[in-house]
Amino acid sequence: MAEYNTLTPELIEQLKAAAPGHLLAGDEVNDDYSHDEMPIYGKRMPEALLLATSAEEIAAVMKICNENRIPVTPRGAGTGLAGGCTPIFGGVVIDTTKMNKIIAYDFNNFTVTIEPGVLLQDLAEDCAKQGYLYPPDPGEKLATVGGNVSTNAGGMRAVKYGTTRDYVLAMKVVLPSGEITSFGASVSKTSSGYSLLNLMIGSEGTLGIITELTLKIIPAPKKVLSLIIPFEDLESAISTVPKLKNAGLDAQALEFMEREIVLTSERYIGRAVFPKELEGVEIGAYLLVTFDGPDEDALMDIVEQASELVLEEGALDVLIADTPAKIKDTWAARSSFLEAIIAETKLLDECDVVVPVDHIAEFLTFAKSWSDECGLITKSFGHAGDGNIHLYQCSNDLTEDEFKLRVERYFEKLYARAVECGGLVSGEHGIGCGKIKYLKESVGETNMALMEGIKRVFDPNMILNPGKVCYTL
Repeated sequence: MAEYNTLTPELIEQLKAAAPGHLLAGDEVNDDYSHDEMPIYGKRMPEALLLATSAEEIAAVMKICNENRIPVTPRGAGTGLAGGCTPIFGGVVIDTTKMNKIIAYDFNNFTVTIEPGVLLQDLAEDCAKQGYLYPPDPGEKLATVGGNVSTNAGGMRAVKYGTTRDYVLAMKVVLPSGEITSFGASVSKTSSGYSLLNLMIGSEGTLGIITELTLKIIPAPKKVLSLIIPFEDLESAISTVPKLKNAGLDAQALEFMEREIVLTSERYIGRAVFPKELEGVEIGAYLLVTFDGPDEDALMDIVEQASELVLEEGALDVLIADTPAKIKDTWAARSSFLEAIIAETKLLDECDVVVPVDHIAEFLTFAKSWSDECGLITKSFGHAGDGNIHLYQCSNDLTEDEFKLRVERYFEKLYARAVECGGLVSGEHGIGCGKIKYLKESVGETNMALMEGIKRVFDPNMILNPGKVCYTL
């Protein structure tokens, strides 16, 4: 059991000397730093906050904290959903959002080097100006790329292009000891020992603090369009997904959503985007599919094949968004789902299980029936192409204690069923402090012990983001 110390006035002065003008303490720290976007997993104010501007500054602060056993919590934009950046033991929060420079492009080697605080939307826009694409596309565009790497966020283009892990070539890291090191290289393959780079990706700030990233980029596709495909019910929509994938059409994104979440989103953004009824039939669910290609002719051939297939499978229509404005409106509605839910909900929890694609329909049917059994309102959407399902539990009427009891009952069986289907606890949001119990139940004692052992090698004093991912205190 790790034991932590609190910051004394003397230690605060040491930290301020290590990071002149960038360290706040006590009442100077904003309440936002006490939690992430899922405060149901707890809130606690840090004793101090470093608004970091360099690796050297972070290293100096980490050295002091390590020597004095002060817990440290790294943080990007705070958009996480599993309590990953909640400072549950107080101590120091290190905010990397001011480290937000796009340092350099290397077009000969198809890379871009950035600081960790660059926002996903800013990187995407800047790459587009150069004629390139950074393929990872998580829904929260105001997240930092460093945060995306820390959770291995996948996003909507993962079905074609893979997850964030597939685009991280190298990084600079401050270790818990305060040492600065580098992992990886700007090369496309390696057989050079253990992949410390891949240990860092998805480790949620428990092994080190990322201070620089070298990422792979690709030439931007020449033409992109999206299809809105309405169905009478969710089961029909989901059952179409494996057939779309097996058709070899290579969708860039393949999303599913229920009617209720679409209505919630459209109320939030203030405009209607998706049809609600066709020829007297009420629409219950949608697939949202994006294709990219070298030119319009090639893309229209794919659209014709896709349209024929989905209509045979019971789709009510196929609506094409083929201009930048239409595509933007369509995906704005999809990208606003979480913000829309938060705007209308007092108590909220979520899970982002991932199951094999051919088990999505079965799993969602179970999730809906069990949600009703537990007396919860659940809103669902997700990445149909890769089996990553987002289920949000919502309440405006229950007390917080009663809500937590019902959600715990719901999660117990939900995660167990996901594992029975061959799935895992989290597809992209991570474990944080909120999902450790379910991770342990799914992977077992041996694997949890291996992960904790890795943590102790990197961080013998267990000061960096304590109580997250693989162990509790």
